[in-house]
Amino acid sequence: MSLNSVNTNVGAMVALQSLNRTNEALNATQKRVSTGFRVSDAKDDGAAFAVAQSVRADVAGLTAANEQLGGTKGILDTALSGLTKVSDTMTKVRETLVRLADDTLNTDQRAQYEAQYEALRTQIQNFIQDATYNGRTLLDTNTSNGGGDITTTRNESGTTYTLTAADGAGTMVIAAAPTDAATAQAALGAGGDWASVNTLIADALNRFGSDSRYVDAQIGYNRDKLDALDGGLGSLIDADLAKESARLQALQIRQQLGTQSLSIANQAPQSLLSLFKG
Repeated sequence: MSLNSVNTNVGAMVALQSLNRTNEALNATQKRVSTGFRVSDAKDDGAAFAVAQSVRADVAGLTAANEQLGGTKGILDTALSGLTKVSDTMTKVRETLVRLADDTLNTDQRAQYEAQYEALRTQIQNFIQDATYNGRTLLDTNTSNGGGDITTTRNESGTTYTLTAADGAGTMVIAAAPTDAATAQAALGAGGDWASVNTLIADALNRFGSDSRYVDAQIGYNRDKLDALDGGLGSLIDADLAKESARLQALQIRQQLGTQSLSIANQAPQSLLSLFKG
């Protein structure tokens, strides 16, 4: 049995409660639509937000690691470019040494080839000296010159990877020009200066090339992992905007109807009062 009372408007109370629930749901939906997140702060879902913050920290760490690896890649690429030019120059050095090994050269011809040899030797020194990136080089073991081994972070946990520097200036520069055919012949022979230096250059090219491939692979892996983390984070906290938009429209209609119902309920006491006046 319904209660007809001017003191207690049950209909208005029910309508107001329903309208309040609708407004709360509408506010939550509007927040999701405006932010794009189902969980934008700890008030929405404390556990999910805590997990999301942890994943965001991983993403930030991986992004920083890739930035550092990018700098390391620059150092490696510079070293490889310098070594490649040195290796190319060593081919010309051998050609010149073969000519200097000929005992039939006259004094003027030998002087010309010796000058050519020294010019090539200077080029090698310059290539090694100029192989710097952001003040660092892998072709020098002297730390005061920006050389020495380089240790870089490779992931979000700060795990490191070390690149071993080569003593370019000390071991990859050929000796001064030979002054006679016998010295030139010795430099070309097994264990001679040219062969020894060229072997060291080849070893460094191989090592730095391997390091460069590893760094490229690590950067690619980190990018793939970042995509996976972003995907997982989206599944955890992103809002389904199509669903939320449809829900927003429905709640707006419910709000309008609730407001109208409350207005009608508030008119009930007035209707009772009109009965007494009548």
